[in-house]
Amino acid sequence: MAKLELIDIVKSFGATKVLHGISLTIESGEFVSLLGPSGCGKTTLLRSIAGLESVTGGSIRIGGNDVTQMPPENRDIAMMFQSYALLPHMSVRENVRFPLRMRKRGTRKEQDERVQAALETVQLGHLAERMPRQLSGGQQQRVALARAIVSDPKILLLDEPLSNLDARLREDMQVELIELHRRLGLTTVFVTHDQEEALSLSDTVVLMNGGRIEQTGGPQEIYAAPRTHFASEFIGSANLVPVLVGTGDTGLQAKLPSGELVPLDAQETTRGKATLALRQEDLKLLPAGTERPGTFHASVETQVFLGARIRYVLRVGDLRLKCLAPATDLFAPGEKVLVQVPEGRARIIAERGE
Repeated sequence: MAKLELIDIVKSFGATKVLHGISLTIESGEFVSLLGPSGCGKTTLLRSIAGLESVTGGSIRIGGNDVTQMPPENRDIAMMFQSYALLPHMSVRENVRFPLRMRKRGTRKEQDERVQAALETVQLGHLAERMPRQLSGGQQQRVALARAIVSDPKILLLDEPLSNLDARLREDMQVELIELHRRLGLTTVFVTHDQEEALSLSDTVVLMNGGRIEQTGGPQEIYAAPRTHFASEFIGSANLVPVLVGTGDTGLQAKLPSGELVPLDAQETTRGKATLALRQEDLKLLPAGTERPGTFHASVETQVFLGARIRYVLRVGDLRLKCLAPATDLFAPGEKVLVQVPEGRARIIAERGE
C-alpha cells in the first residue's frame, strides 16, 4: 500500500475538458470512493490514475514517486473493471495467475502459492479449476477481485465492481469488500454512482460534479452536512426549497412559499432569501388535527410502497415535497397531514447555485 497524490489533474478529449484541475491526497491504506452521476469524470480520473488515460495537465504520485508518464504496467497498481474482464478460455486459477505471468513475478511454485492464497481470501479456493462460464455473477466478481489483489499492488482501483450484481449479492459483496480491506489494508479507490455504496464502504467520500470535486469528507460528515445545492440533492436526495429566513414569534424560522413556517436552529446566521434543505427521511408525518408547534400543513398527493418504507409526495401550496416514512405510517392520497421536521434537521444553504 502507498500514498496517492493527485496534483491539479486536467484531462481533455479534444476541445472538451472533462477534468478541471483535480487535487486530492489519499493516505496509505485509506479506502476512498469517487462518487457522482454519470459523466462527472470519476471513471476518467480512475483510468488516469491507472495510466490507461494520459492526463493533459498535472501530476500523479504513488508513494512519493511521480508516475504521470509511467506506463500502467510499471505503476504497481491493480484495477478491477465493471465487466470483470475474465478470460473465458482460462480456468479460475489461470485467470488469477495472469498478472503474475505478465509481470514475470516469482517461480511457478511461488505463483501457485500466491494464486491459492488470493482465492482463499475471496473464499473460492475450491473452484480453482472451473471455467468462468461455470460461475455465478458473484463468483466471477470474486475471481476478478482475487486477480486484482494477487500481485499485492500498492493501489487497488475498483470501477463500479458491484453494479452488475443483484441487490442481495450487492449487499453481501459490500460486507466482503469491507472485511477484505480490513484484512489487507490496501490503498483503495472505488468508483460508484451509488451513494449507499460510497457511504457504507469508505473512509472518505469524494463527491464529483462536472469534472470537479464538489465536496470531500467522511461518510457521516458528507451525509449530515452537504455544503452545496448539488451535494444536498445527490446525497440523500433532499428537498430544496426557496425560503425567507427571519425571526418570528417562536424564534428563527424559514418561511415557505406557501406561508408555512419551519423552525431553524438558533445558531443559523443566514437571513433573508435562502434555500432550505429538507431530507426525505427527516420529514415526519402526523395526522391532521394533531396540531403542535414546529409543524406545517400538507396534503398527500402520491404514495409509493417501498417495502419497509413508503415514499410520499406531498403538496404544500404550489410546492411538492418528497418524504420517506415507515411503512406503518399509512396515509392515503388526498389525505391532509401535518409535517414535522426534527430539531436541527432543517439546513440552510445560503446562496442558490453555489
